[in-house]
Amino acid sequence: MLVLANGAPVVAAGLLKGRWSQPVDGGRLWPDGRPVLGKSKTWRGLIAGCLTCGAFAFLVDLGAFFGLVFGFLSLFGDMISSFIKRRMGLASSARALWLDQIPEAALPLGFAVIWLPMDLWLAVLLAVLFALANILLSPLLYRLGIRRQPH
Repeated sequence: MLVLANGAPVVAAGLLKGRWSQPVDGGRLWPDGRPVLGKSKTWRGLIAGCLTCGAFAFLVDLGAFFGLVFGFLSLFGDMISSFIKRRMGLASSARALWLDQIPEAALPLGFAVIWLPMDLWLAVLLAVLFALANILLSPLLYRLGIRRQPH
């Protein structure tokens, strides 16, 4: 579901082009003069990620509510990463190893530990594996034309 939460916004952007692409932060700037999140964090992406996870969770008997919350927490973790990167002066396309991966995996997996019969050690392992897969596979996906950035 982590892959769905983070892949659905990309698919939605490709399918819907410029429609519903309003940024979650409304284009506002933080007092440091930098964007709060940036234009790549859109309502379209947030809704697509949540609905996709909700539908998947429903189909595999985890419940739509669980999926909606899981998707939201993953994308919220991604927004936290973006917020921190903007405060560090990094562009939305800049690479920030581990910061780009861990919050979007840790928040929903922490929820899964509370909601499901899942051990904490398994959630930590899944978060690390998700981060490593993202780090190692992103360059390949970039070469295949699936990602716009090699990281």
